Amino acid sequence: MTVIRWILGQIILVLDFLTSPKSLVREVTAQKAIDDETATLSMYQFKACPFCVKVRRELKRHALHIELRDAKNDSALKAELVREGGLHRVPCLRIAKPDCSVEWLYESNDIIAYLKTQFNLT
Repeated sequence: MTVIRWILGQIILVLDFLTSPKSLVREVTAQKAIDDETATLSMYQFKACPFCVKVRRELKRHALHIELRDAKNDSALKAELVREGGLHRVPCLRIAKPDCSVEWLYESNDIIAYLKTQFNLT
């Protein structure tokens, strides 16, 4: 089963590379404003997870620069995800709010919907 998952993961990564979306180009000041907002976000993910790839493609398509955290190969990040988020499931968007609270958002469709609402994307 591990070999099959590895092969499928490699196929997903190759297809993602070959069909990677083009990034939206914004005016420098507009991109800086969005980058400032995304600085409080980070996404816990696995490199070859198809749902993580789906979210990363949306990030690229809309030029959202969100820190990606490898929760598979970094044991400290995996422990942080489980300890603070409650689950070892990816993708997971960590949202640090201005009041110092943190929200953990799971599910690729929910993450994409949040980003589209937060940044007025279509």
